[in-house]
Amino acid sequence: MQETEQPQQGSFVERRLPIRYLYLRTHDDIRAWALTTRRQILIGVAALAGLIWLAIASGGFIFNLISAQRADAQVMQARAASERLNADLQARLESAVARMSASSGGMEQSLDLIERRHAALTLVMQNLNGVEGAAEALAPAPPSTSANPIQRLIAVRMDQERLLDRAETFAQTRGERLRLAFRLAGLNPAAYTPDANQALGGPLIEARDPRALAAILDVDEPFAVRIRYAARSLHNLRNLTQAADTLPFNRPTGSRTTSGFGVRIDPFDGRPAIHEGQDFADGLNTPVYSTAPGVVSFAGVRSGYGNTVEIDHGNGVKTRYAHLNTLGVETGQPVALAQRLGAMGTTGRSTGVHLHYEVWLNGRPQNPARFLRAGDQLVQQD
Repeated sequence: MQETEQPQQGSFVERRLPIRYLYLRTHDDIRAWALTTRRQILIGVAALAGLIWLAIASGGFIFNLISAQRADAQVMQARAASERLNADLQARLESAVARMSASSGGMEQSLDLIERRHAALTLVMQNLNGVEGAAEALAPAPPSTSANPIQRLIAVRMDQERLLDRAETFAQTRGERLRLAFRLAGLNPAAYTPDANQALGGPLIEARDPRALAAILDVDEPFAVRIRYAARSLHNLRNLTQAADTLPFNRPTGSRTTSGFGVRIDPFDGRPAIHEGQDFADGLNTPVYSTAPGVVSFAGVRSGYGNTVEIDHGNGVKTRYAHLNTLGVETGQPVALAQRLGAMGTTGRSTGVHLHYEVWLNGRPQNPARFLRAGDQLVQQD
């Protein structure tokens, strides 16, 4: 590279970045390229933008890694606490059985207590409606086959304690992983978990005093405290699960991804431009599916997008599927998760067969890759 001799005049930028020449010699053929001040500035801006993007991407990766490690640590702490609690409960139950055996009428009292605890557990387990995997994870133990009625009674009471403990652990583990998925998508999990005091109602929430709650449920106070805590955790888990079911965490197609969200070189004019979605490339008429349930707000031709389907998922969330070859839905039609919307094509402003997919939140485009990562996180947890 050779710098030309320039008189010391012109603007400050031109003096700092004078015209330079880049020479390339092949045998006796010599070619030269002039690096003008403007070109040097563009190269510098591009390099700076690349460094900024690298810093942001690295920061996001580190944040996600720390969040995952923190979630795993909390799960391990919850399991350790559960094991200690089970050991303590076993000791207390054995002591209670000893007292029961020495007292006339103890058997009837214990049976009555078990029935009241069962009623309280039924209230808690109502919060598991609609939570996938909850029924299998919290199934009660099979009845004891012991001929000794006292041993059967101990087994039932212990299973009640374990069931409540498993409910708490299940809610904490699944809830934390759901929160991580929301954060990966750039969403605030708290916004999707209404105040339990307003949402639950009934005796589990109205009685803030443990003694009052125990009196309302007609159970012992320690069990009432655990019932209320488990009810809150399970209620929050159900809210997060229902919210996740309405968000576009699924993939619109199994095809390979190409151009991503952000600044890219426009394939038509060769200039930098904002790309507000994620592209998927595949063969003509590859099926395209809805990424969440909702209502078709538009199905037709949009300028630049070609054949397009737009879905309103509620709560300010919308998705767009563009450059389709054919449309399989109509405006106003409700759609379910993974319902076929049309077939991949190259209509509109397109250079080849692909799907252009967008996610919008409250009128602003979001990076679809974040939602795809969140969906992958939920698939891994299941």
